[in-house]
Amino acid sequence: MKDKNIKRYSADEIRRMKSKTDWARVRALTDEEITRAMASDPAWADDMDIDWSKAVIVTPAKKAAISIRVDEDVLDFFKADGAGYQSRMNAVLRHFVSEQKKPKAQKKKVRV
Repeated sequence: MKDKNIKRYSADEIRRMKSKTDWARVRALTDEEITRAMASDPAWADDMDIDWSKAVIVTPAKKAAISIRVDEDVLDFFKADGAGYQSRMNAVLRHFVSEQKKPKAQKKKVRV
């Protein structure tokens, strides 16, 4: 990442910044006005009614730093989508592990 496009601020500078939001206008909005504004927003989908009652907090497991040798074409495949390739590789490995842990009646054994 190139530092030329990065602007750094201290916590004090952030606290002193003036908000560009008209908070008095926001506080004055009624629920109906908010609902109308959401409905007219093309990014807002009608199917956004999500049941969060079964949501769980997942704390990521601690990751170990390792050195691993993989075929160049495999590495190129994951790197082709850009940043985050190591996380994608980890996701594939995690899926493999979860499939291996399933009882035999639920899975087809994957041979490597």
